[in-house]
Amino acid sequence: MSAGQAVQLDALDARLIELLAEEPRIGVLECSRRLGVARGTVQARLDKLVERRVISGFGPEITPAAIGFGVTSFVTLEISQRHGHDKVAAHLAAIPEVLEAHTITGSSDLLCRIVARSNTDLQRVIDQIVSYEGIRRASTIIALAEQIPYRTLPLIRSAAQR
Repeated sequence: MSAGQAVQLDALDARLIELLAEEPRIGVLECSRRLGVARGTVQARLDKLVERRVISGFGPEITPAAIGFGVTSFVTLEISQRHGHDKVAAHLAAIPEVLEAHTITGSSDLLCRIVARSNTDLQRVIDQIVSYEGIRRASTIIALAEQIPYRTLPLIRSAAQR
């Protein structure tokens, strides 16, 4: 499946995804019972959703603050074009506090979400990020409170209605 090709979801797909999101440890048999469809149907749907990367994982969701990383910030990076994005991304991937990084448009080249134990620790993480010679400049914004956590269920519901 190409990147531009959208997967069509129906009401059963949406109900299955919602059930798995609400109760990630639920089994296929229990899903089939609650959804009122055969176990094989649930398994086939689940396999297709995974194969098409609609569902990309079943791991636990971690709350960084619960393990001592109470400061979240977003950092935009300007990089030296001769080093390229891949080398900078490899550098960032080696830093555990970098939770994600995206190539972006605009005046900066990358947007990262990072966590730290405190503001002082945030300085350490930023210093580690900018220590790579391919990074020319960093601009940091500290998140004060999460208003809407990362979510996809409203998107799934909307896609299934179309």
